[in-house]
Amino acid sequence: MKTYDETTRSGSVYLDNGTELPFGTTAFDAGPLRLLRVGQRVNIVVAGDQITYITLSTFPVPATPE
Repeated sequence: MKTYDETTRSGSVYLDNGTELPFGTTAFDAGPLRLLRVGQRVNIVVAGDQITYITLSTFPVPATPE
């Protein structure tokens, strides 16, 4: 987790390759979280170039249709 704004429930993450990818309120609200902290490791679901779901690394992500 690179940034997180509690007010807007949005922020950005660093991918393992160093790329920064923003996420919006919709991605945060899709998961079970109430807050995030900078530095936390997270699991994400990406569609195209947008994060559609974000949760803690210890939580499962929803199954995606193939």
